[in-house]
Amino acid sequence: MRYLPNTRQNQRAMLDAIGVHSIDDLLKKIPPKARLSRPLHLPPALAEMDLIRHMRQLAATNADADETVCFLGGGAYDHYVPSPVNHLISRGEFFTAYTPYQPEASQGTLRSIYEYQTMIAELTGMDVANASIYDGASSLAEAALMAHAVTGRGEIVLAAGVNPLYRRVVATYCQGLGLRLRDVPAPEGILDRDAARRMVGGRTAALVVQSPNFYGCLEDVAAAAELTHAAGALMIVASDPANLGVLEAPGRQGADIVVGEGQGLGVPLSYGGPYLGVFAAKQEFVRRLPGRLVGATVDIDGRRGFTLTLQTREQHIRRGRATSNICTNVALCALMATVYLAILGRRGLARAGELSMAKAHYAAERLTRVPGVSLRFPAPFFKEFALRLPKAPERVVARLAREGILAGIPLKPFDRKLGDGLLVAVTEKRTREEIDRLAGALTKAVA
Repeated sequence: MRYLPNTRQNQRAMLDAIGVHSIDDLLKKIPPKARLSRPLHLPPALAEMDLIRHMRQLAATNADADETVCFLGGGAYDHYVPSPVNHLISRGEFFTAYTPYQPEASQGTLRSIYEYQTMIAELTGMDVANASIYDGASSLAEAALMAHAVTGRGEIVLAAGVNPLYRRVVATYCQGLGLRLRDVPAPEGILDRDAARRMVGGRTAALVVQSPNFYGCLEDVAAAAELTHAAGALMIVASDPANLGVLEAPGRQGADIVVGEGQGLGVPLSYGGPYLGVFAAKQEFVRRLPGRLVGATVDIDGRRGFTLTLQTREQHIRRGRATSNICTNVALCALMATVYLAILGRRGLARAGELSMAKAHYAAERLTRVPGVSLRFPAPFFKEFALRLPKAPERVVARLAREGILAGIPLKPFDRKLGDGLLVAVTEKRTREEIDRLAGALTKAVA
C-alpha cells in the first residue's frame, strides 16, 4: 500500500478545523511518563533497490519449504498446489474483490462460494456447508458453540488426540459462555472409549474427536458417535478434507458437525495463515450455522441465480447477536480450494491421498529401521505418525535442519509425557530419495 503523508499545511488545516493548537494537544490526556519523548531508533531510509535487497536477505534466513525437504505437519502440510490455482485466483475480479455488500450483484462470487459449499458437503458427507471460517481451530470452536446452542447443555468433551492448538482456541471461545471442557485421555494415541463412555452424559453438548488426530492416528469415529448419541449429545469430528478422497466421510460415520483445516486443498503453507476453516453440518442445524450460506434459486424469469441465503456474520446483523467474524481473505482461500478440487476431480484427490498414505507408510517402515527409533503409537495412521527417538527430538531436528531437512515436530511442547516423540508428516510431494535421505540423516543424528 502506498504511503501518503500529510504535509504541514494539511495538518494545520485539520487542527484548525477541530480547534486544536497542536498534535501534542491531542495527546495531552496521555500521562507524560507514558509518552515517548525521543525519536524512534530506526535505521535511515533506504532506496527501493537497497530495501528489496535487504528484505530478501532477511527472508533468506528462513527455512523455506520449497528449498528444504519438509516433513512438517501438525495441522499444516506441504501438499502440491497445481499452478492453475494461483493463476486463476489472481484474476482481478477474485483477488481484489471485497466481500459483497450487495451480494446478489456479485453473481460470480456467489457462484464460486456455492460450488465450494457443494464440494465440502460432498467431501464431508454432510447436508450443508458454510462459506468457510478463518481456520480449522476457529471452526472447531464455532462447532462447540453451535452444539451448546442446539442442545442447551453446558459441557464439551474433547478427545486428547484433538490438536492442542485447536483446544486452546476452543477454551478461549467457551470461556465467555462459561462452558465446561473435559478431556478424554488417549494413552494409546486414540480415544479411550471406556473413559469417554463414562464422561459423556446428560450434561454433555458434544464429544469432539479428530481423525486422523494430532498424532496421525485414525479414530473409530462410528463407535464414538454411537456412545455420544446414546447420551443425547452431538458428535463433532475434526477432519483434514485433503484426506477424504481416500478416507470415509465423517458424515457417513455418524458425525453431526464436521470441521477441519482446509489448507491442504490448494492453500500454500504460510506462517499461521491465512488458512481455511471448513464447517459442515446436518440440515436440521442450518439455522445455527455460523458465517454465510449461499443458496441457488431462480429469478422471476426462471433464470438460475445465487443468493446470500443465511448470514450470521457481524456486518450483516446486529453485532451483539453475531456468532462469527468472517472476512474477505477467507473467501479467497475458499476459492483456492474450489479451484484445486475442480482441477483434481474425484480421481485426482483420491490419487493425492493414496500417494501421501503410501509414502508415509514407506517412511515409517524405513525410519523405524534406524537403531533406537520406533513408532510411538500402535494405532493405524494415514499420512502422519509419531516416532519415539533415543535422543532429544529438539536436538535431532536442529541438526537435520542444518542439512536442509525439516524432520518433523517435537511433541514435548504439547505433552511433556511425550518428550521423546517426533511427529512426521509425509505428503505426495516427498520422493523416495528424500525419505531415504531423512532416514540416513536420522541414523547419524541418533548414533
